[in-house]
Amino acid sequence: MKRIVVFASGSGSNAENIIKFFNHTKNAKVTMALCNNEHAKVFDRCKKLNTKCLHFTRNDFSKTDTILELLKKEADFVVLAGFLWKIPEKIIAAFPNKIINIHPALLPKYGGKGMYGMHVHKAVAANKELETGITIHYVNENYDEGAIIFQAKTALTDQDTPETIAEKIHILEQRYFPKVIEEVILSTNE
Repeated sequence: MKRIVVFASGSGSNAENIIKFFNHTKNAKVTMALCNNEHAKVFDRCKKLNTKCLHFTRNDFSKTDTILELLKKEADFVVLAGFLWKIPEKIIAAFPNKIINIHPALLPKYGGKGMYGMHVHKAVAANKELETGITIHYVNENYDEGAIIFQAKTALTDQDTPETIAEKIHILEQRYFPKVIEEVILSTNE
């Protein structure tokens, strides 16, 4: 059984969905969640699901090998579920094509530093896009530039606001993210 560690920075709705999904499969299990925001709701969600969730600092992540060593012990795959920090190159090197992220737009549009959450949805609405969606991709050393694994689209109308766009994206995230993670794991089974 493959082990997944999920990184989150906020509410944790995607992390919760992933944990629940893999609680009912034989292929993989979420061993823990890691969070860089000690006030994030993901801690409560993990507690209810009986999944360990640990807080870490930027120093733990970037300046020392604390998180890298923890991942080497606990993870075969790393999943970013609303995690906002750039992944250090040493972690990328240790998990080649085994770090998966979800982005709330159809990359390469609306990607890059500072493009997350409502920032993306506001930009999509401001540009009067006819569609948007999600992109699930591998993580490399640049924000949102790793190889695309999967995209799903949703139509937009001129009535859509950043808030309604966020709702449409959330539906796509919940529907597809765990299934695509499982497909990646099954396709790379050693």
